[in-house]
Amino acid sequence: MRSGVPSRPEEGGRAAFARHLGPNWYASVMGTAIVANAGAGLPLSFPGLRTFCLLFWALSLVMLAVLLTARAAHWIHHRDQARAHLLDPATAPFYGCLAMALLAVGGGTMLVGKDWIGLRAAVAVDAVLFTAGTVVGLGAAVAIPYLMAARHGLRPGSASPVWLLPIVAPMVSAALGPLLLPHLPAGQWQEALLLGCYGMFGLSLLATLVLLPVVFARLLTGPRLPLFLVPTLFLVLGPLGQSVTAANKFADVAPHVVQDPYAQGFGMLAVLYGVPVTGFALLWLALASAAVLRARRQGMGFAMTWWAFTFPVGTCVTGAEGLARHTGLHAFEWLTVALYAFLLAAWAVTACLTLRGLLRGTLLPRTT
Repeated sequence: MRSGVPSRPEEGGRAAFARHLGPNWYASVMGTAIVANAGAGLPLSFPGLRTFCLLFWALSLVMLAVLLTARAAHWIHHRDQARAHLLDPATAPFYGCLAMALLAVGGGTMLVGKDWIGLRAAVAVDAVLFTAGTVVGLGAAVAIPYLMAARHGLRPGSASPVWLLPIVAPMVSAALGPLLLPHLPAGQWQEALLLGCYGMFGLSLLATLVLLPVVFARLLTGPRLPLFLVPTLFLVLGPLGQSVTAANKFADVAPHVVQDPYAQGFGMLAVLYGVPVTGFALLWLALASAAVLRARRQGMGFAMTWWAFTFPVGTCVTGAEGLARHTGLHAFEWLTVALYAFLLAAWAVTACLTLRGLLRGTLLPRTT
């Protein structure tokens, strides 16, 4: 995903490789982790599935560690570029990806990583990553829109689906927070986390409802998105699928945390909210797919924006898994499997092209 920040000549100092390493690279961690997280809840089982998910979780954990180290070098050795990224409206929203990468890997630790490191260690790792991801996500949800309003000098018609990234991060916290509930003391602690997640659900959902019409208006009235940004239309699926996932997670844990009628209310929310939003997500998936196919015919090449084909689709998988569980409908099970197959294909293509770009030096120039 291009930063839009012009490069500056540099004399090959320390950590030169990290100069152009923007926060958008965390999308690759998100896209890898969601393969494990979504696979762990599939309504089918076959030999090797659990091991397959475990390998993807391990890969995402390694990728996260490498990127955190590289991004730390970026901030230490290239502060001018880091500040330029924050002041660039094309790059700053990707700081939401840092939060979501932390959260996705943490959630995967509880879902599949515990098979390798044990439940106690998994809870500790997820607690750290969930806390850090939530703090970063809430900070980005406030700071990035503020910068966009006060410093970025945005013009009419410049709206982009990328703008959704900072405000989706709290929704990821809302969806993954319930995994920690059983490991908290009963009573006030559990209820505070559940309602805190519900509050972040509302924060992200209402912010999305404000921004999405602006993005859709640009699609209808122009100017058209540059070809390399067309895949970001898939980012709209993120808040949709993740909110359905969160609603279903609330329904899973609410009976053990709050009394009726609130517990029943969460159960009704999962279906009454989840089904129509899933319907809209499928509509948007068809629209975004048609736009991508058209852009491909017009010459759209590979860019890091292709990682938008992974995590947002994965959230629709986890949302459909929850609806299959709470409705018992086989149709949602079939939808889950179909979306997961799409996710695997998208990850395989995008990961291979990313690796090729790294080896050829087209994604991260070796020299500047």
